[in-house]
Amino acid sequence: MTLTRADIGVLLINLDRDTDRRAAMEAQLDGLGLPYTRFAAIYGKDHIDELSKRADADAYARNMGSPLIPGKMGCYASHVAVWEAFLASDHDVALILEDDVVFHDDFLESLDVALANAEKWDTIRFNCIRAKLPVRQAKLGRYDLNAYIGPFTGNAAYLLKRDVAQRILPNIWPQTRAFDHELNRFFRHDFRQMGLEPFSSHPDDGGDSSITGTGFALVEKFKWYKRLPHYRLKAANYFRRFFYLARNGMWPGRRG
Repeated sequence: MTLTRADIGVLLINLDRDTDRRAAMEAQLDGLGLPYTRFAAIYGKDHIDELSKRADADAYARNMGSPLIPGKMGCYASHVAVWEAFLASDHDVALILEDDVVFHDDFLESLDVALANAEKWDTIRFNCIRAKLPVRQAKLGRYDLNAYIGPFTGNAAYLLKRDVAQRILPNIWPQTRAFDHELNRFFRHDFRQMGLEPFSSHPDDGGDSSITGTGFALVEKFKWYKRLPHYRLKAANYFRRFFYLARNGMWPGRRG
């Protein structure tokens, strides 16, 4: 399965109030020659009653070791809604972007490599917050196509296939985790989540997050002893990811 840039839709998640971020992303995307559609992000505080009904705050606290705050609900709902917008489009693959991405000089090269090898992945990320214990699935020129046994988080820039979105969306509610942590349970949703390294972009919110509060000040983790359920789950998920990769012929990685 070989795709080109003409086959994808580019969707940019951006809060209405974040006009400076939109302008910065627009300048970058214009420079890359990537036409895009802006998707108005959901501001959690403005939709707290509705979003609270679609979340399990107790499960979130156990799973994440921190309380569920409005910004996290808004971020989760924004990604879900942009997936739904993607499915309503004519595209089979979407490049989904948050508005704090900084593209490196090789971003288009890495995008083309990913598209030319689309049969090897279901979602593929071009940056991360964490990417632990990579397992190489293929060597694609100067890039490694990796699956991950450890946490692989961050949703600032990723490709998503239509059939994957169709399969995952019916099981995405209620919210019990951050959205990237939900996708890190690929063993539950049964899809191949990959990263292309070295990463060709990175997120940079300038220390002022529109999702979680200035300098992440609103993200308060529980004391260590209250986080024990989170630590147990985190450890168990290493084994779940390992066994999923092994069961699906992805461990040790296929060399390409």
